[in-house]
Amino acid sequence: MKSWFKTLAATCAVIPFAQCALIPGGNFASAAEPAAAAIQQAPTATDADPALWVVKDEDTTIYLFGTVHVLKPGLGWFDEAVKTAFDESDQLMLEIVMPEDQAEVAKTMMPLAIDRSGKTLSSRLDPGQLAAYQAAMASVGLPAAQFDMFEPWFPAITLSVLPLTKLGYDPEQGAEKRLTGFAKTAGKPIAGLETLPEQLGFFDTLPETQQIAFLNAVVKDLDKLGPQLDKMVVLWAKGDPDGLANAMNESLAATPELARTLLWDRNARWADQLKARMDQPGTVFVAVGAGHLAGEHSVQDYLKERGLTVERVEY
Repeated sequence: MKSWFKTLAATCAVIPFAQCALIPGGNFASAAEPAAAAIQQAPTATDADPALWVVKDEDTTIYLFGTVHVLKPGLGWFDEAVKTAFDESDQLMLEIVMPEDQAEVAKTMMPLAIDRSGKTLSSRLDPGQLAAYQAAMASVGLPAAQFDMFEPWFPAITLSVLPLTKLGYDPEQGAEKRLTGFAKTAGKPIAGLETLPEQLGFFDTLPETQQIAFLNAVVKDLDKLGPQLDKMVVLWAKGDPDGLANAMNESLAATPELARTLLWDRNARWADQLKARMDQPGTVFVAVGAGHLAGEHSVQDYLKERGLTVERVEY
């Protein structure tokens, strides 16, 4: 089942960073503030034109930008209409504002990730599932026993990301991370639509059967995660939300409960927040996972239901 990863890759900003706070030596997502020179747009070999939308009234403008949470270096997306919209904005709004201190992330995550009942992860898996899980962990250089105290969602997230780093994907190159650096340099305030505990809670509250299904699916398709993300990045870079939606459609149909939790319900709540924000003057650049701005039940759909006009920004 490829569905879990496709949905996660396009929806949850916490995914690239979640495991870093708890894995010894997991410092590739360090939240240290970048130097100004490091966050300037570097020369790139590949131009990207991701989709951008705008909602306006007399004194308020909200830009909607779909992101990919981990990217490879050498993709030039922060230019043209995206950069113009960002430069015009008074504020950056993300899914969540990640704490700069990884110890703070761990403090939030640990009570959720650890199974307080004392039930081990290995005891939840049948012999075949356990052997496959242990082999997958070994393939990314992690001892499975180190994760035996955790609920299944946590090693599933870990396995969803670590193989990608070997293929050149880097959370530091992710759109949110770079936009955060640009905003800090420009002195723009940064706000979150959700909190870190709230987003982690989406996984922690999944029923055990779904958490185990999540883990088993990631283990099964471990060697396919890179190609799946490659395809999604191509669609994102082309500014093709319909193609991105089509890539996710099969997964959403197969796991409607996951789609409802990670996409549709959140999109509706965000639309309420953005509608309320329209009552305040100013310009806001909103950057959320591209899956939230693609297909049916998108943020744009919910904004239209609330009487707002959403237009695609043409490059």
